[in-house]
Amino acid sequence: MVGFDKRKEVKLTPLEYATAGAISGMVMRVFAQPLDVLKIRFQLQVEDTASHKAKYRGLIQASKLIFREEKISAFWKGHVPAQLLCIVFGSVQFVSFEWVTKAGHHILPYKWSHGNCKPAYHFVCGGIAGCAASVAAQPFDVVRTRLVAQGEPKLYTGISDAVRKMYVREGVSSFYKGISPTLLEIFPHAGLQFGFYAFFKLLWEQVFDISRPDMTTGAMESLFCGAASGICSKAIILPLDVVKKRLQVQGFEKARAQFGKVRMYDGISDCFVRIVKEEGIRGLFKGLSASVVKGAVSVGLTFLVYEQCCNYMRARHR
Repeated sequence: MVGFDKRKEVKLTPLEYATAGAISGMVMRVFAQPLDVLKIRFQLQVEDTASHKAKYRGLIQASKLIFREEKISAFWKGHVPAQLLCIVFGSVQFVSFEWVTKAGHHILPYKWSHGNCKPAYHFVCGGIAGCAASVAAQPFDVVRTRLVAQGEPKLYTGISDAVRKMYVREGVSSFYKGISPTLLEIFPHAGLQFGFYAFFKLLWEQVFDISRPDMTTGAMESLFCGAASGICSKAIILPLDVVKKRLQVQGFEKARAQFGKVRMYDGISDCFVRIVKEEGIRGLFKGLSASVVKGAVSVGLTFLVYEQCCNYMRARHR
């Protein structure tokens, strides 16, 4: 069961929680990477998907086009930094979440951190944990986004080349481009993931009349509740993710030229206003279909693997 609960017979160490989080992030990334590539391509495209000028107009069409122009390996562009990102993010996020829920349990009334108030409590704790993980993982996210976003010929030949060129040409600050919208996005995003997960688990327990004396969670329950959580949270938070991705590729216009129009933005508010003005409200929801599918797969697998890793480690202690 995700989060601190004094009824747990066996408490794990921070290192064990971090290990479970790292493994969950690593497994999730293997399956989610192609969907992430598609999502980022749609988010960075200025032209409306319904326009004949748009390079990418739908999931199937975009998949075929990327495969034809860049081969199957294109769906795994930026996979190594994405793996590093997910391992760092997953470990920091889950160990932070377990710590924050434990700290809050000793401060707040019991009914606030359990029962019907649990989803709201987990929303706040999840948001805090997500911010901590984002600060630690932001450099990996920027490098990954640039590797995924570039077309042919490539501006960066790999991770080390990207890191070197970014540092020489743009300085250390380039690794934290988009950090403001990242933090604005991640608090509600991570909060919604953990909050919805707690909500759907409460709903699952009520529907199937489950009592949990051993405080473990079944695989099917984790997968379903995680997938539902991913769909809901991704759909709500997508506009902030679009803005973040647009800002992360600033100074990267040459490698983006073949994908269509290139825009420069002065900051978060300017990016929001210009997207709405030039692309309409729909512009803030580009990549929605890929994001929702990715959310279901990634969040479902993340919670499934994390819960089962924790169950395994508690069983070993017993």
